[in-house]
Amino acid sequence: MKTTNFKDSVKVNQILPIMQEHFGQSMNLARIKLMALLLHALCVVQTVSLHKLADAMPTAVDKDSNLRRLQRFFARYVLDLDIIARMIFSLLPVKTGLVLSMDRTNWKFGEFNINILMLGITYKGIAFPLIFSLLPKRGNSNWEERKKIMERFIRLFGAECIDSLVADREFIGKEWTGWLNSRRIRYYIRIRQNFWIVRPSTGERIRAWWLFNDLKVGQEKFFHKLFLHKGEYVYLAGSRIKNSDGVPELQILICFNRPESAILTYKKRWEIETAFRAMKSSGFNIEDTHMRDMERIARLLAMVCMALVWAYLVGEHKDINIKPIRLLKHGRKAKSLVKYGLEEISTILLRPTYTPKFDVFKFLSCT
Repeated sequence: MKTTNFKDSVKVNQILPIMQEHFGQSMNLARIKLMALLLHALCVVQTVSLHKLADAMPTAVDKDSNLRRLQRFFARYVLDLDIIARMIFSLLPVKTGLVLSMDRTNWKFGEFNINILMLGITYKGIAFPLIFSLLPKRGNSNWEERKKIMERFIRLFGAECIDSLVADREFIGKEWTGWLNSRRIRYYIRIRQNFWIVRPSTGERIRAWWLFNDLKVGQEKFFHKLFLHKGEYVYLAGSRIKNSDGVPELQILICFNRPESAILTYKKRWEIETAFRAMKSSGFNIEDTHMRDMERIARLLAMVCMALVWAYLVGEHKDINIKPIRLLKHGRKAKSLVKYGLEEISTILLRPTYTPKFDVFKFLSCT
């Protein structure tokens, strides 16, 4: 029989009432308690390995019993992902004028492909992972899969809170652009520089790069007149940047409107990649999962999204108000805000004698 430190249980009991705030209307108490224990364990071990999570759960039963509880939870319980999305949205410091970033990440476990389409809300260098879909295939998403995610966001939170959507070159296509145009959703989406563009006034077909080929590195240009891209009316903006290898290249964007804001807004796109890194190697090591069932992976990913947002908010508060993260010589922070927050949360959960300088649990609450 496993013994539990009383103070460990006290820490879990600080999480439990907050979880009840969010889920008390839709889940029974036993399920909420298990989710509180799982959130505790995720922040302590910072991996999705069920064996390690089971060992870290502060309960009075042994590891094998905890493991069976977790296995039943992921295998049988139908977790409403809309409720998880609403919880994460409630924790956002801002809820209007939102820049959404859409991207995809994938990895392989043996021959099994895990392919996730994600919609996040950009915020100070990271995208809060909000709505996702596990694609039952390899490779790119199609326009209907993207539309489904956007429609789910609008159903849950409304279209009026959206400022714009940013996405990379994968997220193109006539039907997709047409749907965004029909819904009047502002977008800034990168296209390949060799795509054909048509001047509506003359019918002239030109390569996109030709409009921006005079730009030097660091310069940008936009057009306040409409072009046709794959038969859809769009505005264009572009800049010349250096890619990850330091090689200059054109960055060309199609826009619903306000092309003058395109380049600056599009810079937020990479923030969803920061979220992916936090889920993987620099946070929760989600690639450690050995799950192969899509629904089970989705439940696990939802729990990781909650833990990630909590950790980021704690890390941000500590960095601003308590002790700034050390800067390296190139000016970057020595660690991410998610990692900084995880360190603080895990220290509080693991060290009964530690006296925190602020209440980390309030950042999990919507009140």
